[in-house]
Amino acid sequence: MQAVGRVVGLSSQIGAAAVGALFLLTWAYSGAANAQAAEPVWPTAQWETSTPEQQGMDSAVLAKLVTTGTTRSFDSLLVTRHGRVVLDVNYAPFTADMPHAINSSTKAMVSTLLAIAYKDGLLDRLDHPMLDFFSDRSIANIDERKKAITVQHLLNMTSGLDWDEGFEGGREQSLRDMGKSADWVQFILDRPMAHAPGEVFYYNSGGSHLLSAIVSKVTGKSTADYAQERLFGPLGITQPFWRRDPQRLSIGGFGLMMRPRDMAKIGYLYLRNGEWAGKQLLPADFLDAVNHATVNMNARFDPRLRYANQFWTIPDKHIFMTVGYHCQVIMVLPERDIVAVMTASNFCPFGRLADEISGAVKSDQALPADPAAAEQLAKAIADVATEKPTQVGATPAIASTISGRTYKFPDNNLGIKTLTLFLADENPRYVVETNAGDPARRHFDGPIGLDGLSRKSSPTFLGIRAVKGAWQDERTLVVDLQYVGLGDAWTWTLTYDGDTVALHGKARDGREGSAEGAAGG
Repeated sequence: MQAVGRVVGLSSQIGAAAVGALFLLTWAYSGAANAQAAEPVWPTAQWETSTPEQQGMDSAVLAKLVTTGTTRSFDSLLVTRHGRVVLDVNYAPFTADMPHAINSSTKAMVSTLLAIAYKDGLLDRLDHPMLDFFSDRSIANIDERKKAITVQHLLNMTSGLDWDEGFEGGREQSLRDMGKSADWVQFILDRPMAHAPGEVFYYNSGGSHLLSAIVSKVTGKSTADYAQERLFGPLGITQPFWRRDPQRLSIGGFGLMMRPRDMAKIGYLYLRNGEWAGKQLLPADFLDAVNHATVNMNARFDPRLRYANQFWTIPDKHIFMTVGYHCQVIMVLPERDIVAVMTASNFCPFGRLADEISGAVKSDQALPADPAAAEQLAKAIADVATEKPTQVGATPAIASTISGRTYKFPDNNLGIKTLTLFLADENPRYVVETNAGDPARRHFDGPIGLDGLSRKSSPTFLGIRAVKGAWQDERTLVVDLQYVGLGDAWTWTLTYDGDTVALHGKARDGREGSAEGAAGG
């Protein structure tokens, strides 16, 4: 649902979003004239904000980066320098108050918790044998290689467990099979060995889930509760939603939803060498491994990539980052004193982004104010934050005929049971019943925009739905539905014929399905 169109003018036409953006970029906090404070700024309560120029960065360069974000399907872009937010962008319909699914960046949260438990003495050493933590289980395919797996091997994704996750394409078969299993931890532990531990890197979310199980075992608490006590709470992060497996263990490989400003706090903890507000939370050897990663990821798309402790690194650019599917990234640039956060619904070029962000740095000291560049940046932020209406066709007579009618569908690969559209109401809306196994997914409803602009639902555990519809012809309604911040988006094409409707659905990721429905009694 990429918006089209443009925004012109600064005050009367780009509205409150631009005014707020310009205010952010031109107002200076007292005492922020020097780019780097003598003492670190700790954003526990909230982030301080600053103009880019006050922190030695060029607003005009950042404005180009903001605009480029639309071509990269960004939902948000946040940049901090010297402990202050210099750029905070939200691409419509995403907004700053929405949590975003961070996908595999969850892995780095779990490794951070393990590092805290290690520093606290709850884990004696990182090379502790993995199987020691699961001695209460009967595990298949045990051999000398499996006995040699350590916590560090899991952290570095060099366990040697046989695993297929489609790191560079493929079916992600192991991940699919794990999702269908009744006990995820048991499924992972039972995997046969493909390599000796430490021999080769292979991307494995199962190993990350075992790390979550180990965190829970050594702390005697759920991973989520320990996170709130020892990580999120001290950093001033409100407890986020965290998906759980069938045994209600916090999923180690994915499943967290966080707001971008909270994601940046995790990056800032690492930028400040594991210290927060005068307290050392992370141990030095764990941090040193992240800063000097040596495990070759063997990634054809970027051979420079290295890995350590669930973090990705590009050593020649001196950056490390958490990485989640479709560019959910917390990027740390220590030499620039920068933390950058990106959330998106498609992949992004890590190295190029690092270069573009670094390219905005012009000095380690404050630059002179640049009102023209500030205005350029404010306009760019306001433009992407404002949803532009897409084209809608004329409303046909059939709209009032189908309004309020419930269409029932036999079993289908879309999982739709019933669909009701209230198109003639003052506030158009939809009601959908599904065959989903999770009761929370079996019913959803909310407003639908028929004027080219999305309408947002109330918050759900999957986030907020943004939905709009447009008539393609006299019998065909096209509905765009996305879960904002989740990356899941569908286009439904509904073709009506008397008392029947043909529904074809296509997801952003290429999945498709069809169903034939009939008006119920």
